[in-house]
Amino acid sequence: MNTILILEQLLNGLQFGLMLFLLAAGLTLVFGIMDMINLAHGSLYMIGAYLVASFSQAIGSFWLGLGLGVLATVVVGVLLEYTILRRLYHRDHLSQVMGTFAILLMSNEIVRIIWGAQPLMLNPPAALAGPVMLMDGFSYPAYRLLIIGVGLAVALLLWLLVTRTRFGMQVRAGAANREMATAMGANVRRLFTLVFALGAALCAVAGGMLGPLLAVQVGMGESILILAFVVIVIGGIGSIRGALLGALLVGLVDTAGRTLVPLLFDRALGPEVAANAGPAVASILIYVLMAAVLFYKPQGLFPAHD
Repeated sequence: MNTILILEQLLNGLQFGLMLFLLAAGLTLVFGIMDMINLAHGSLYMIGAYLVASFSQAIGSFWLGLGLGVLATVVVGVLLEYTILRRLYHRDHLSQVMGTFAILLMSNEIVRIIWGAQPLMLNPPAALAGPVMLMDGFSYPAYRLLIIGVGLAVALLLWLLVTRTRFGMQVRAGAANREMATAMGANVRRLFTLVFALGAALCAVAGGMLGPLLAVQVGMGESILILAFVVIVIGGIGSIRGALLGALLVGLVDTAGRTLVPLLFDRALGPEVAANAGPAVASILIYVLMAAVLFYKPQGLFPAHD
């Protein structure tokens, strides 16, 4: 296990964690403000990736396709919130889970009807297709560095929005105490629509940026939605700061575990055990992390009321 391998996994974990943060940020605010479990969030990530891929192929420009795909996903998200999700706000959590899970399944079939069952190709910008030499003997894909930069920039802008604007003040108030925020004059319904639109935009950015690395395919939102829920549970429901820290922890643990655990098993127990047990152990590390955090801090690392 050399230094270059460790650096590479740290960068991979940072890149994956920042994309998880884009998904978890909108999800944790919706959950924190409206007390709503929204399983349809993964559908917006999938739809955003498909729209970005479609626009990019039609126009021939990744950046224009990304911008148009984000705008189109925001429109889809607002329409979804206005027509269906508003009717679930005051229902119990079981009704919300069943309703949004149905939306998730229907979204998969709608995407299959429109785009087909085969994955779509989404190529990164040609200028970023090659590696960048970061140090002697260590090069890293330029596009992955771009994802890290975009993730950090969006995290900074989101922090400024939440902590330095009136909208952010209302978001934080709604996440900490929705009833009091309403009594003080905040239009929580309009606030939720804006937060949902913001979450849809972040989903589309994540889907569009990860599209060249992962397959743009039907059902791609389910697995990453589970990780997004793990992130908000670790970070604290309703907390942007907690979502960022939780996403980075999950990204680093998941990425490093899938690479380093099989190597450690190979050296300690042999290649056969490493091939069979290594991936299984690596896949449960993030849930072990979540259990450990909840054992010491049942409300997460940074609950919204803090």
